[in-house]
Amino acid sequence: MKSEMKIKLFSYDHRLLDQSVRKIIRSSLDSGAKVKGPIPLPTKKEIFTICRSPHVNKTSREQFERRTHQRLIILVNTTDKTKENLKNIIIPSGVDIQITLK
Repeated sequence: MKSEMKIKLFSYDHRLLDQSVRKIIRSSLDSGAKVKGPIPLPTKKEIFTICRSPHVNKTSREQFERRTHQRLIILVNTTDKTKENLKNIIIPSGVDIQITLK
C-alpha cells in the first residue's frame, strides 16, 4: 500500500535538527520512497523579559529568547519498508517529531 507521509521536526538546536533530517532522508531513499524537502519553516522566536531586582533596581531588566527551528519533509510513494526504516531511526532527545499519514 503506497501513501504520502508528512514529517515535521522541531528543535531548539538547528544542528541536531539538520542531522536528524539527513538520517530520515537517507533511510527513506533506501526504501524507495520519493523525498520532497527538507523545507525550512519559519523559526518561532519567543522573548521573555524578567525583572532582575524587584525592589531597589526595578528598572533593571534582563531579556532571554528561545528559538524553535522547524523542518518539513514530504515522503511520496511510501511502503511498509519505509515505515519500518523510520521506526528504527534513533533521533536525539532534543528533536520533536510529528508524522502525518495521508
